[in-house]
Amino acid sequence: MMLLPIMAGAQTLEECQQAAERNYPLIRQYGLIEKTTDLTVSNIRKGWLPQVSASAQATYQSNVVAFADQMMAAYRQMGIDMKGLTKDQYRVGIDVQQTVFDGGAIRQAAEIARRQGRVEEAQTEVAMYQIRKRVNEMYFALLMLDEQMLLNHDLQELLAGNERKLMSMVKGGTAAESDWQNVKAERLNVGQQAANLESQKRMLLSMLSAFCGMEVKNVQKPAMTEVGGVNNRPEIQLFNAQLSLADAQEKALRAVLMPRLSVFAQGYYGYPGLNMFEDMMSHDWSLNGLIGARLTWNIGALYTRKNDKAKIELQRSLTETNRAVFLFNSSLEQIQQNEEIARYKRLMADDEEIIALRSAVRKAAESKLAHGIIDVNDLVREINQEQAARVQQSMHEIEMLKEIYDNKITTNN
Repeated sequence: MMLLPIMAGAQTLEECQQAAERNYPLIRQYGLIEKTTDLTVSNIRKGWLPQVSASAQATYQSNVVAFADQMMAAYRQMGIDMKGLTKDQYRVGIDVQQTVFDGGAIRQAAEIARRQGRVEEAQTEVAMYQIRKRVNEMYFALLMLDEQMLLNHDLQELLAGNERKLMSMVKGGTAAESDWQNVKAERLNVGQQAANLESQKRMLLSMLSAFCGMEVKNVQKPAMTEVGGVNNRPEIQLFNAQLSLADAQEKALRAVLMPRLSVFAQGYYGYPGLNMFEDMMSHDWSLNGLIGARLTWNIGALYTRKNDKAKIELQRSLTETNRAVFLFNSSLEQIQQNEEIARYKRLMADDEEIIALRSAVRKAAESKLAHGIIDVNDLVREINQEQAARVQQSMHEIEMLKEIYDNKITTNN
């Protein structure tokens, strides 16, 4: 099995994946979600602060409270000027209300906001996780190109050696010049393939560098590792966060049904005031105020409670179904990947022997050509078949490594 040398300055697969995640614009969303959640929770908790409202109003009434005509006449006989209330009335005031007990509604609202934030973070993590697969595709494509370039160089050396031998044979009169030209043309053709491979590598390195936000000069073949394990994909955390959110929403339904107790204070400056009899005698503005406690119980939530609970239960069932589908598909993907890994292992078990046999046939063809038993086309064919066997071995190894690391992405292990 041919192994790539560890190149100086080569980036590992893990380094590229981590760099790509740091460089991806979506990473900024983590901080934004956290800040938004903190602000939302802070605003909800401010529900415990006194609620202050200011108001001003001016009204004109079609009628007002007044004494009967007989009483008004009696007051006038006693020398009392009872003007009565005016139809135009004015008020500028402030209301202050402080919640004492809300049945846990504020606490549950804050908990829903926190769990909604966890759901959004989990959704971002799922989106970020897909970056690893894209890095894998480019990384292992580069590894394959490195292998092909290394084998291409060895093939050029082999053809150059045979080219020199044929030149000597041409000079000695034991080979035709066309045989030498045939091998030289094949070497030049392989050189063109090397140029194409180099161009493809530069393109992939540029793409991977842009994706990772750093200059990637070379890649390093990762080590063989075990596959399998418990599924730790971020999608599982997303499903758990969604179920946790449903639990908080269900508790909030119970909190809505609880009575609410608050204390309040009202104060206003205007006309008429709270002492209506005095305001009938004088139309002056006055300061007025009152304090008290209020118990409210909104039973209207009972009308929709059944449907609200059913909606939450349906959402919970949908999440459970999505999780089951995800685990099922992941299991099928693991089965396929494990079978592919096993298949490549079986193929690689014969690769070394195939290469040894092709190498022996090629060496025999070189000897036969030197003795004039075969022509140069037969030699070129054997050289190409040996090269194909070496390329096949390299492809099997890199493709098996890719399946192994794709499997790690499938399970997040």
